[in-house]
Amino acid sequence: MPETQYAQNGGVYLAFRIEGEGPPDILLVNTWVSHVEGGWDVPELARFWRRLGTIGRLIYFDRRGTGLSDAVDVSALPDLETQVADAVAVLEAAGSKQAVVIGNLEGGPVAMLLAATRPERCRSLVLIGTAARMTQAPDYPWAPPEEVMAAIVEGSAQHWLSASPEHDAVLRPSAVLDERARDVDQRFRRAAIRPGAVAHYFGQTVHTDLRDILGAIQTPTLVVQIAGDRIVPAPAGRYLADHITGADYRELPGIDHIFFGETGDAVADEIEEFLTGVRGSSEPDRVLATLLFTDIVGSTARAAELGDRRWRQLLDEHDAAVRRQLTRFGGREIDTAGDGFFAAFDGPGRAIRGARGIGEALEPLDLRVRAGVHTGEVELRGEGMGGLAVHIAARVAALAGADEVLVSGTVKDLLAGSGLAFDDRGERQLKGVPGSWRIYAVA
Repeated sequence: MPETQYAQNGGVYLAFRIEGEGPPDILLVNTWVSHVEGGWDVPELARFWRRLGTIGRLIYFDRRGTGLSDAVDVSALPDLETQVADAVAVLEAAGSKQAVVIGNLEGGPVAMLLAATRPERCRSLVLIGTAARMTQAPDYPWAPPEEVMAAIVEGSAQHWLSASPEHDAVLRPSAVLDERARDVDQRFRRAAIRPGAVAHYFGQTVHTDLRDILGAIQTPTLVVQIAGDRIVPAPAGRYLADHITGADYRELPGIDHIFFGETGDAVADEIEEFLTGVRGSSEPDRVLATLLFTDIVGSTARAAELGDRRWRQLLDEHDAAVRRQLTRFGGREIDTAGDGFFAAFDGPGRAIRGARGIGEALEPLDLRVRAGVHTGEVELRGEGMGGLAVHIAARVAALAGADEVLVSGTVKDLLAGSGLAFDDRGERQLKGVPGSWRIYAVA
Protein backbone atom coordinates (compact mmCIF):
# COMPACT_ATOMS: atom_id res chain seq x y z
CA MET A 1 0.00 0.00 0.00
CA PRO A 2 1.21 3.55 -0.64
CA GLU A 3 2.54 5.50 2.34
CA THR A 4 0.41 8.33 3.66
CA GLN A 5 2.33 11.63 3.59
CA TYR A 6 1.46 15.18 4.63
CA ALA A 7 1.66 18.54 2.92
CA GLN A 8 1.23 21.80 4.84
CA ASN A 9 -0.54 25.02 3.90
CA GLY A 10 -0.91 27.84 6.42
CA GLY A 11 -0.53 25.51 9.39
CA VAL A 12 -3.06 22.99 8.08
CA TYR A 13 -1.78 19.49 7.36
CA LEU A 14 -3.15 17.71 4.27
CA ALA A 15 -2.89 13.93 3.91
CA PHE A 16 -1.90 12.60 0.50
CA ARG A 17 -0.69 9.44 -1.15
CA ILE A 18 1.06 8.55 -4.40
CA GLU A 19 0.13 5.55 -6.55
CA GLY A 20 2.08 4.47 -9.64
CA GLU A 21 4.85 6.16 -11.57
CA GLY A 22 4.90 8.98 -14.10
CA PRO A 23 5.06 10.72 -16.37
CA PRO A 24 2.62 12.29 -16.31
CA ASP A 25 1.83 13.35 -12.78
CA ILE A 26 -1.92 13.20 -12.11
CA LEU A 27 -3.46 15.25 -9.30
CA LEU A 28 -6.89 13.96 -8.26
CA VAL A 29 -9.02 16.61 -6.55
CA ASN A 30 -11.55 14.40 -4.79
CA THR A 31 -15.04 15.12 -3.66
CA TRP A 32 -15.23 16.10 0.02
CA VAL A 33 -16.12 12.45 0.82
CA SER A 34 -12.48 11.42 0.89
CA HIS A 35 -10.15 9.23 2.93
CA VAL A 36 -6.82 8.31 1.34
CA GLU A 37 -6.54 5.15 3.44
CA GLY A 38 -10.19 4.20 3.98
CA GLY A 39 -10.91 4.49 0.26
CA TRP A 40 -8.96 1.29 -0.30
CA ASP A 41 -11.71 -0.57 1.59
CA VAL A 42 -14.17 0.40 -1.17
CA PRO A 43 -13.34 -2.10 -3.94
CA GLU A 44 -14.66 0.00 -6.84
CA LEU A 45 -12.85 3.14 -5.67
CA ALA A 46 -9.61 1.23 -5.05
CA ARG A 47 -9.85 -0.20 -8.58
CA PHE A 48 -10.31 3.29 -10.04
CA TRP A 49 -7.30 4.64 -8.12
CA ARG A 50 -5.17 1.70 -9.23
CA ARG A 51 -6.21 2.21 -12.84
CA LEU A 52 -5.19 5.89 -12.73
CA GLY A 53 -1.89 4.76 -11.20
CA THR A 54 -1.19 2.72 -14.33
CA ILE A 55 -1.66 5.82 -16.52
CA GLY A 56 0.69 8.10 -14.56
CA ARG A 57 1.90 9.00 -11.08
CA LEU A 58 -1.37 9.51 -9.23
CA ILE A 59 -1.32 12.05 -6.38
CA TYR A 60 -4.54 12.05 -4.36
CA PHE A 61 -5.30 13.88 -1.13
CA ASP A 62 -7.90 14.58 1.54
CA ARG A 63 -9.21 18.13 1.45
CA ARG A 64 -8.99 19.95 4.78
CA GLY A 65 -11.69 18.78 7.16
CA THR A 66 -11.93 15.36 5.48
CA GLY A 67 -10.25 11.99 5.90
CA LEU A 68 -6.82 12.15 7.52
CA SER A 69 -6.28 15.88 6.90
CA ASP A 70 -6.66 18.42 9.69
CA ALA A 71 -10.17 19.22 10.86
CA VAL A 72 -11.59 22.69 10.25
CA ASP A 73 -14.25 24.85 11.83
CA VAL A 74 -17.39 24.01 9.88
CA SER A 75 -18.68 27.54 10.39
CA ALA A 76 -15.63 28.94 8.58
CA LEU A 77 -14.87 26.62 5.71
CA PRO A 78 -12.03 27.61 3.39
CA ASP A 79 -13.03 29.38 0.19
CA LEU A 80 -12.16 27.94 -3.20
CA GLU A 81 -9.02 30.07 -3.45
CA THR A 82 -7.67 28.50 -0.24
CA GLN A 83 -8.58 25.05 -1.50
CA VAL A 84 -6.63 25.72 -4.71
CA ALA A 85 -3.66 26.73 -2.55
CA ASP A 86 -4.06 23.44 -0.66
CA ALA A 87 -3.90 21.51 -3.95
CA VAL A 88 -0.76 23.38 -5.00
CA ALA A 89 0.80 22.63 -1.59
CA VAL A 90 0.17 18.93 -2.18
CA LEU A 91 1.84 19.16 -5.59
CA GLU A 92 4.85 20.85 -4.00
CA ALA A 93 5.11 18.20 -1.28
CA ALA A 94 4.90 15.45 -3.92
CA GLY A 95 7.69 17.08 -5.93
CA SER A 96 5.44 17.84 -8.90
CA LYS A 97 5.82 21.03 -10.91
CA GLN A 98 2.97 20.35 -13.32
CA ALA A 99 0.21 17.75 -13.39
CA VAL A 100 -2.89 16.55 -15.14
CA VAL A 101 -5.61 17.85 -12.80
CA ILE A 102 -8.70 15.69 -12.40
CA GLY A 103 -11.73 17.26 -10.73
CA ASN A 104 -13.97 14.51 -9.42
CA LEU A 105 -17.63 15.36 -8.66
CA GLU A 106 -17.59 18.15 -6.02
CA GLY A 107 -13.84 18.49 -6.53
CA GLY A 108 -14.56 19.92 -9.98
CA PRO A 109 -14.84 23.60 -8.96
CA VAL A 110 -11.43 23.48 -7.24
CA ALA A 111 -9.89 21.87 -10.33
CA MET A 112 -11.47 24.44 -12.66
CA LEU A 113 -10.26 27.37 -10.58
CA LEU A 114 -6.77 25.87 -10.35
CA ALA A 115 -6.61 25.52 -14.15
CA ALA A 116 -7.81 29.11 -14.63
CA THR A 117 -5.60 30.81 -12.03
CA ARG A 118 -2.51 28.56 -11.95
CA PRO A 119 -2.15 27.40 -15.57
CA GLU A 120 1.58 26.76 -15.11
CA ARG A 121 0.62 23.97 -12.69
CA CYS A 122 -2.00 22.39 -14.92
CA ARG A 123 -0.80 20.31 -17.86
CA SER A 124 -4.37 19.34 -18.76
CA LEU A 125 -7.75 19.19 -17.06
CA VAL A 126 -10.26 16.34 -16.65
CA LEU A 127 -13.70 17.04 -15.20
CA ILE A 128 -15.88 14.09 -14.11
CA GLY A 129 -19.54 14.46 -13.17
CA THR A 130 -19.18 18.08 -12.18
CA ALA A 131 -20.66 21.48 -13.13
CA ALA A 132 -19.87 25.18 -13.17
CA ARG A 133 -23.16 25.78 -11.35
CA MET A 134 -25.32 23.27 -9.46
CA THR A 135 -28.67 25.10 -9.31
CA GLN A 136 -31.15 26.47 -11.81
CA ALA A 137 -30.98 30.03 -13.17
CA PRO A 138 -32.91 31.85 -15.95
CA ASP A 139 -30.02 31.29 -18.36
CA TYR A 140 -29.20 27.85 -16.88
CA PRO A 141 -32.56 26.03 -16.92
CA TRP A 142 -31.50 22.37 -16.88
CA ALA A 143 -30.05 22.29 -13.34
CA PRO A 144 -32.23 21.30 -10.34
CA PRO A 145 -34.04 24.16 -8.59
CA GLU A 146 -32.25 25.61 -5.56
CA GLU A 147 -34.86 24.23 -3.14
CA VAL A 148 -34.33 20.72 -4.50
CA MET A 149 -30.57 20.94 -4.01
CA ALA A 150 -31.08 22.46 -0.55
CA ALA A 151 -33.17 19.42 0.38
CA ILE A 152 -30.43 17.12 -0.90
CA VAL A 153 -27.86 19.04 1.19
CA GLU A 154 -30.01 18.63 4.31
CA GLY A 155 -30.65 14.98 3.46
CA SER A 156 -26.94 14.35 3.05
CA ALA A 157 -26.20 15.57 6.58
CA GLN A 158 -28.99 13.44 7.98
CA HIS A 159 -27.80 10.48 5.93
CA TRP A 160 -24.50 10.51 7.83
CA LEU A 161 -26.47 9.99 11.04
CA SER A 162 -28.70 7.17 9.79
CA ALA A 163 -28.57 5.32 6.49
CA SER A 164 -31.32 6.20 4.03
CA PRO A 165 -32.09 4.03 0.99
CA GLU A 166 -33.90 7.01 -0.53
CA HIS A 167 -30.74 9.12 -0.36
CA ASP A 168 -28.65 6.26 -1.81
CA ALA A 169 -31.16 6.05 -4.65
CA VAL A 170 -30.19 9.59 -5.64
CA LEU A 171 -26.40 9.22 -5.33
CA ARG A 172 -25.88 5.63 -6.48
CA PRO A 173 -29.15 4.08 -7.66
CA SER A 174 -27.44 1.15 -9.38
CA ALA A 175 -26.42 -0.26 -5.97
CA VAL A 176 -29.50 0.61 -3.92
CA LEU A 177 -30.48 -3.07 -3.64
CA ASP A 178 -26.92 -4.22 -2.92
CA GLU A 179 -26.83 -4.25 0.90
CA ARG A 180 -23.13 -5.06 1.03
CA ALA A 181 -22.19 -2.17 -1.27
CA ARG A 182 -24.41 0.20 0.70
CA ASP A 183 -22.80 -0.91 3.98
CA VAL A 184 -19.29 -0.38 2.56
CA ASP A 185 -20.29 3.04 1.25
CA GLN A 186 -21.76 4.04 4.60
CA ARG A 187 -18.65 3.09 6.58
CA PHE A 188 -16.45 4.93 4.11
CA ARG A 189 -18.56 8.09 4.22
CA ARG A 190 -18.56 8.21 8.01
CA ALA A 191 -14.79 7.77 8.12
CA ALA A 192 -14.35 10.46 5.48
CA ILE A 193 -16.28 13.42 6.88
CA ARG A 194 -18.45 14.45 9.83
CA PRO A 195 -22.15 15.38 9.45
CA GLY A 196 -21.66 19.07 10.22
CA ALA A 197 -18.99 19.44 7.57
CA VAL A 198 -21.16 17.61 5.04
CA ALA A 199 -23.83 20.30 5.03
CA HIS A 200 -21.28 23.13 4.85
CA TYR A 201 -19.09 21.62 2.12
CA PHE A 202 -22.03 20.48 0.02
CA GLY A 203 -23.77 23.80 0.58
CA GLN A 204 -20.67 25.65 -0.62
CA THR A 205 -20.64 23.55 -3.79
CA VAL A 206 -24.33 24.15 -4.41
CA HIS A 207 -23.95 27.94 -4.14
CA THR A 208 -20.81 28.19 -6.29
CA ASP A 209 -21.09 29.63 -9.79
CA LEU A 210 -17.94 29.44 -11.93
CA ARG A 211 -19.48 30.12 -15.32
CA ASP A 212 -17.63 33.43 -15.68
CA ILE A 213 -14.19 31.82 -15.35
CA LEU A 214 -14.64 29.02 -17.89
CA GLY A 215 -13.32 31.19 -20.72
CA ALA A 216 -10.05 31.64 -18.81
CA ILE A 217 -9.32 27.89 -18.91
CA GLN A 218 -6.94 27.44 -21.83
CA THR A 219 -5.45 24.06 -20.95
CA PRO A 220 -6.53 20.93 -22.91
CA THR A 221 -9.71 19.70 -21.21
CA LEU A 222 -11.78 16.53 -21.14
CA VAL A 223 -15.34 16.60 -19.76
CA VAL A 224 -16.76 13.19 -18.79
CA GLN A 225 -20.49 13.10 -18.12
CA ILE A 226 -22.71 10.24 -16.91
CA ALA A 227 -25.90 10.44 -18.96
CA GLY A 228 -28.37 9.58 -16.18
CA ASP A 229 -26.75 11.51 -13.30
CA ARG A 230 -29.59 13.13 -11.30
CA ILE A 231 -27.33 15.50 -9.34
CA VAL A 232 -25.35 16.80 -12.34
CA PRO A 233 -27.59 16.36 -15.41
CA ALA A 234 -26.05 15.87 -18.83
CA PRO A 235 -26.72 19.47 -20.06
CA ALA A 236 -24.47 20.74 -17.25
CA GLY A 237 -21.59 18.68 -18.62
CA ARG A 238 -22.29 19.84 -22.15
CA TYR A 239 -22.30 23.45 -20.89
CA LEU A 240 -18.77 22.99 -19.53
CA ALA A 241 -17.53 21.56 -22.81
CA ASP A 242 -19.19 24.34 -24.82
CA HIS A 243 -17.65 27.14 -22.71
CA ILE A 244 -14.10 25.78 -22.19
CA THR A 245 -12.03 26.44 -25.30
CA GLY A 246 -11.39 23.26 -27.27
CA ALA A 247 -12.80 20.94 -24.60
CA ASP A 248 -13.44 17.32 -25.52
CA TYR A 249 -16.81 15.95 -24.34
CA ARG A 250 -17.59 12.31 -23.55
CA GLU A 251 -21.04 11.23 -22.37
CA LEU A 252 -21.20 7.70 -20.93
CA PRO A 253 -24.26 5.56 -20.23
CA GLY A 254 -25.12 5.18 -16.55
CA ILE A 255 -27.37 6.45 -13.76
CA ASP A 256 -25.01 7.03 -10.82
CA HIS A 257 -23.63 10.31 -9.51
CA ILE A 258 -20.98 8.29 -7.64
CA PHE A 259 -19.57 7.11 -10.95
CA PHE A 260 -16.74 4.78 -9.94
CA GLY A 261 -19.00 1.85 -9.06
CA GLU A 262 -21.03 1.53 -12.24
CA THR A 263 -18.82 3.27 -14.81
CA GLY A 264 -15.37 3.54 -13.22
CA ASP A 265 -13.64 1.47 -15.90
CA ALA A 266 -15.31 3.38 -18.73
CA VAL A 267 -14.29 6.71 -17.18
CA ALA A 268 -10.70 5.49 -16.80
CA ASP A 269 -10.72 4.37 -20.45
CA GLU A 270 -11.68 7.90 -21.55
CA ILE A 271 -8.99 9.48 -19.36
CA GLU A 272 -6.30 7.16 -20.67
CA GLU A 273 -7.24 7.79 -24.30
CA PHE A 274 -7.32 11.56 -23.70
CA LEU A 275 -3.88 11.58 -22.09
CA THR A 276 -2.08 8.95 -24.17
CA GLY A 277 -4.05 8.59 -27.39
CA VAL A 278 -4.45 4.89 -26.63
CA ARG A 279 -7.54 3.33 -25.07
CA GLY A 280 -6.51 0.85 -22.39
CA SER A 281 -8.31 -2.37 -21.71
CA SER A 282 -10.74 -2.51 -18.81
CA GLU A 283 -10.96 -6.29 -19.05
CA PRO A 284 -10.56 -7.74 -15.55
CA ASP A 285 -7.14 -9.11 -14.62
CA ARG A 286 -7.09 -12.90 -14.33
CA VAL A 287 -4.80 -14.91 -12.07
CA LEU A 288 -4.55 -18.44 -10.72
CA ALA A 289 -5.51 -18.63 -7.05
CA THR A 290 -6.43 -21.18 -4.42
CA LEU A 291 -9.72 -20.33 -2.76
CA LEU A 292 -10.99 -21.34 0.68
CA PHE A 293 -14.56 -21.08 1.92
CA THR A 294 -15.46 -21.82 5.55
CA ASP A 295 -18.82 -21.90 7.30
CA ILE A 296 -19.99 -22.64 10.86
CA VAL A 297 -21.98 -25.86 11.11
CA GLY A 298 -25.24 -25.63 13.05
CA SER A 299 -25.06 -21.88 13.43
CA THR A 300 -28.82 -21.31 13.45
CA ALA A 301 -29.43 -23.71 16.36
CA ARG A 302 -26.45 -22.30 18.27
CA ALA A 303 -27.66 -18.73 17.81
CA ALA A 304 -31.11 -19.68 19.11
CA GLU A 305 -29.52 -21.37 22.11
CA LEU A 306 -27.28 -18.44 23.06
CA GLY A 307 -29.44 -15.46 22.17
CA ASP A 308 -28.52 -12.57 19.91
CA ARG A 309 -26.07 -10.76 22.18
CA ARG A 310 -23.95 -13.75 23.18
CA TRP A 311 -24.05 -15.13 19.62
CA ARG A 312 -22.76 -11.81 18.28
CA GLN A 313 -19.92 -11.92 20.80
CA LEU A 314 -19.11 -15.49 19.80
CA LEU A 315 -19.10 -14.52 16.11
CA ASP A 316 -16.65 -11.72 16.88
CA GLU A 317 -14.35 -14.24 18.61
CA HIS A 318 -14.78 -16.59 15.63
CA ASP A 319 -13.85 -13.85 13.17
CA ALA A 320 -10.75 -12.89 15.14
CA ALA A 321 -9.63 -16.53 15.36
CA VAL A 322 -10.11 -17.10 11.62
CA ARG A 323 -8.18 -13.94 10.76
CA ARG A 324 -5.26 -15.02 12.97
CA GLN A 325 -5.04 -18.31 11.10
CA LEU A 326 -5.25 -16.59 7.72
CA THR A 327 -2.32 -14.42 8.73
CA ARG A 328 -0.44 -17.44 10.04
CA PHE A 329 -0.76 -19.41 6.81
CA GLY A 330 -0.47 -16.56 4.33
CA GLY A 331 -4.13 -16.28 3.38
CA ARG A 332 -5.88 -13.10 2.30
CA GLU A 333 -9.42 -12.37 3.42
CA ILE A 334 -11.61 -11.58 0.42
CA ASP A 335 -15.08 -11.41 1.95
CA THR A 336 -17.29 -12.47 4.84
CA ALA A 337 -20.94 -13.40 4.73
CA GLY A 338 -22.86 -14.19 7.91
CA ASP A 339 -20.72 -16.76 9.71
CA GLY A 340 -18.54 -17.72 6.75
CA PHE A 341 -15.20 -16.60 5.31
CA PHE A 342 -13.87 -16.43 1.77
CA ALA A 343 -10.07 -16.28 1.50
CA ALA A 344 -7.37 -16.71 -1.15
CA PHE A 345 -3.96 -18.38 -0.88
CA ASP A 346 -0.89 -18.63 -3.09
CA GLY A 347 -1.04 -22.43 -3.10
CA PRO A 348 -3.34 -25.33 -2.17
CA GLY A 349 -1.07 -26.69 0.56
CA ARG A 350 -1.27 -23.44 2.49
CA ALA A 351 -5.02 -23.30 2.02
CA ILE A 352 -5.50 -26.79 3.47
CA ARG A 353 -3.20 -26.05 6.40
CA GLY A 354 -5.11 -22.81 6.90
CA ALA A 355 -8.42 -24.69 6.94
CA ARG A 356 -7.09 -27.16 9.49
CA GLY A 357 -5.69 -24.34 11.62
CA ILE A 358 -9.07 -22.60 11.61
CA GLY A 359 -10.82 -25.76 12.76
CA GLU A 360 -8.33 -26.25 15.61
CA ALA A 361 -8.48 -22.60 16.64
CA LEU A 362 -12.27 -22.75 16.96
CA GLU A 363 -12.35 -25.86 19.16
CA PRO A 364 -12.06 -23.85 22.42
CA LEU A 365 -15.10 -21.84 21.31
CA ASP A 366 -17.06 -25.08 20.76
CA LEU A 367 -17.56 -24.12 17.12
CA ARG A 368 -17.26 -26.58 14.26
CA VAL A 369 -16.74 -25.52 10.67
CA ARG A 370 -16.93 -27.01 7.20
CA ALA A 371 -14.38 -25.96 4.57
CA GLY A 372 -13.91 -26.25 0.82
CA VAL A 373 -10.80 -25.60 -1.30
CA HIS A 374 -10.45 -25.18 -5.07
CA THR A 375 -7.71 -23.85 -7.33
CA GLY A 376 -8.66 -22.05 -10.53
CA GLU A 377 -8.45 -18.87 -12.58
CA VAL A 378 -10.23 -15.88 -11.03
CA GLU A 379 -11.05 -12.36 -12.12
CA LEU A 380 -9.59 -9.60 -9.95
CA ARG A 381 -12.29 -7.03 -9.22
CA GLY A 382 -10.66 -4.34 -7.13
CA GLU A 383 -10.07 -6.03 -3.77
CA GLY A 384 -12.50 -8.81 -4.66
CA MET A 385 -12.47 -11.90 -6.85
CA GLY A 386 -15.02 -13.37 -9.21
CA GLY A 387 -15.48 -16.02 -11.85
CA LEU A 388 -16.44 -19.68 -12.06
CA ALA A 389 -13.63 -20.80 -9.72
CA VAL A 390 -15.22 -18.84 -6.87
CA HIS A 391 -18.55 -20.60 -7.39
CA ILE A 392 -16.85 -24.01 -7.51
CA ALA A 393 -15.01 -23.41 -4.22
CA ALA A 394 -18.24 -22.30 -2.53
CA ARG A 395 -20.12 -25.35 -3.79
CA VAL A 396 -17.35 -27.71 -2.64
CA ALA A 397 -17.52 -26.18 0.85
CA ALA A 398 -21.30 -26.62 0.94
CA LEU A 399 -20.83 -30.39 0.55
CA ALA A 400 -18.57 -30.69 3.60
CA GLY A 401 -19.63 -31.84 7.03
CA ALA A 402 -18.51 -30.66 10.44
CA ASP A 403 -14.70 -30.61 10.86
CA GLU A 404 -14.30 -31.68 7.24
CA VAL A 405 -12.11 -30.13 4.54
CA LEU A 406 -13.22 -31.04 1.03
CA VAL A 407 -11.18 -30.23 -2.07
CA SER A 408 -11.72 -30.41 -5.82
CA GLY A 409 -9.83 -32.87 -7.99
CA THR A 410 -7.72 -29.97 -9.22
CA VAL A 411 -6.36 -29.39 -5.70
CA LYS A 412 -5.68 -33.09 -5.13
CA ASP A 413 -3.74 -33.33 -8.41
CA LEU A 414 -1.65 -30.25 -7.59
CA LEU A 415 -0.62 -31.80 -4.27
CA ALA A 416 0.65 -35.10 -5.64
CA GLY A 417 3.75 -36.08 -3.65
CA SER A 418 3.05 -33.54 -0.90
CA GLY A 419 2.46 -36.18 1.78
CA LEU A 420 -1.19 -35.14 2.22
CA ALA A 421 -3.69 -37.97 1.97
CA PHE A 422 -7.16 -37.75 0.46
CA ASP A 423 -10.31 -39.86 0.60
CA ASP A 424 -12.23 -40.10 -2.67
CA ARG A 425 -15.83 -38.91 -2.25
CA GLY A 426 -16.80 -39.62 -5.85
CA GLU A 427 -18.26 -37.56 -8.67
CA ARG A 428 -20.61 -34.76 -7.64
CA GLN A 429 -22.84 -32.28 -9.39
CA LEU A 430 -22.15 -28.75 -8.16
CA LYS A 431 -25.19 -26.48 -8.26
CA GLY A 432 -24.93 -23.97 -11.10
CA VAL A 433 -21.60 -25.41 -12.33
CA PRO A 434 -21.52 -27.41 -15.59
CA GLY A 435 -20.31 -31.00 -15.64
CA SER A 436 -19.49 -33.31 -12.75
CA TRP A 437 -16.62 -32.83 -10.35
CA ARG A 438 -14.62 -35.38 -8.38
CA ILE A 439 -14.45 -34.40 -4.73
CA TYR A 440 -11.90 -35.49 -2.12
CA ALA A 441 -11.75 -35.16 1.67
CA VAL A 442 -8.46 -34.31 3.36
CA ALA A 443 -7.68 -37.39 5.42
